Amino acid sequence: MAVTDFFDRGWRANPDGVAFVAGDRSYTYQEIGELSCRVAHALLERTTGREVKGAVLAGNDPVAWACVLGLWRAGLAWVPVNPASPPEEIQRLLKGFDCEVLFCHERFLPTVEKLRTDLGHLHTVVSLGSDPDAASAARAVPFEQFLRDMPHDRPRHIPSPESVAGIMPTGGTTGAPKGVMNTHRGLTVSAVQQMLAASYSADETVVNLVAAPMTHTAGTLTLPVTARGGTVVVMSRPDPVELLDLIEKHRVTELFLPPTVIYRLLEIPGVEQRDFSSLKYLMYGSAPMSTEKLRRAIEVFGPVMFQGYGQTEAPAAIAFMRPEEHFTDGRIADDSRLSAAGRPAPLVRVEVLDEDGTILPVGGTGEICVRGDLVMKGYYKAPDKTAETLVDGWLHTGDVGYLDTDGFLHITDRKKDMIISGGFNVYPSEVEQVIWRHPAVQDCAVIGVPHEDWGEAVTAVVELNPGAELTEDELIAYCRPQLGGIKNPKKVVFTDSLPRSANGKVLKKDVREPFWRGRERLV
Repeated sequence: MAVTDFFDRGWRANPDGVAFVAGDRSYTYQEIGELSCRVAHALLERTTGREVKGAVLAGNDPVAWACVLGLWRAGLAWVPVNPASPPEEIQRLLKGFDCEVLFCHERFLPTVEKLRTDLGHLHTVVSLGSDPDAASAARAVPFEQFLRDMPHDRPRHIPSPESVAGIMPTGGTTGAPKGVMNTHRGLTVSAVQQMLAASYSADETVVNLVAAPMTHTAGTLTLPVTARGGTVVVMSRPDPVELLDLIEKHRVTELFLPPTVIYRLLEIPGVEQRDFSSLKYLMYGSAPMSTEKLRRAIEVFGPVMFQGYGQTEAPAAIAFMRPEEHFTDGRIADDSRLSAAGRPAPLVRVEVLDEDGTILPVGGTGEICVRGDLVMKGYYKAPDKTAETLVDGWLHTGDVGYLDTDGFLHITDRKKDMIISGGFNVYPSEVEQVIWRHPAVQDCAVIGVPHEDWGEAVTAVVELNPGAELTEDELIAYCRPQLGGIKNPKKVVFTDSLPRSANGKVLKKDVREPFWRGRERLV
């Protein structure tokens, strides 16, 4: 299969149905399908060679997503570029991944024009706009000119399942991004696993709300929706109140949000009175979630919380915790269950390995490793990093955890995030779960900072709820009975906003940097 087969399934079954909604504009499957085919034909005329790289620099927009589908139809590898990234980051991705074609929203053309002198591979920029003067000033081809006289039918070219469908930037929260080469086969497995876990009956309507960037998980999560002939409602900008309005207006059945956004929704006055009766799956992931706030989310949104655990190297589908698995004996489960990542997905093998590669028994803590068709092909132009991460067929995730007797996978922390204080290992996630329970806390990141006696001191960087007040001594005293002396934070630093990636994940490297500047540990 090719990734576009998911969209095409819905296109065949529901050609006149609404595939995408953005504001007051609706797009049928026929419109988006034909547009993506015209994009593909235009690309096939202008590009040669296998796995040419193409990017789309745009906000959430159905036309921009049609360009991604067109890239895939033509056999190009998609390079996701988030427009919220600084220009230096955009340049580094386009240059580092040898991008040749760029579809660009009109408002970003001046930025691209400034960057082009250092982008030797970039030969075609297509303006997704209606101003020919803006396109000319940026040496870009207007979209309609690019598509002129292109046929509307599906190209004869069919990408191989093993060809690279995307070069996805990743650095997690600990370092500079690498280019993860995900194949058509891998993204297909990811979508199929999502369809198996988030199931619908044949007569159920599927309405997905895209509130997170389509350059990340929210984009690929549209594939199962369109395979079912459903509708994708696209938010062009983040707005928590509008998000709630759209759920009610369009009778949304599913959406994906990082935990930080869910926390903010829970703080909106009157959220409990909103109508969430249409929701079937409120998917969360990309970062650990406070069990206290997860319990509150279940109370507010209903029994709809659905966790997905994955990595860019094994996208979105290593493990799932379905809504019913958040409960035991009809009640919201305790923290030991709610803190789990879910049960491993059926089309991958998940094991916990020790340092020498031995598979550990149930309950044994080690590195979570994955194998199967979901796993990436490797890192782009980085064989050494690939060899470090893919060992004997296993993807080494860098996550530390264990499997319990009920088959649930638990992530205790990232290997690089573990704090060694006075010779003891402290997992930040355990400390963060306690801090998150404090009613004044919105979010937090626990790190180790240099200490001349202990090596590292447990330190909490905390973001408070709007209007909340809390002192360092109060929070330390709150944590001590639950954590004891070794794990308890020795210092608390309050911040207005924790540094986050484009998909809402707290960037611990950036949190640590001021404390470790000039010292050895910066990752």
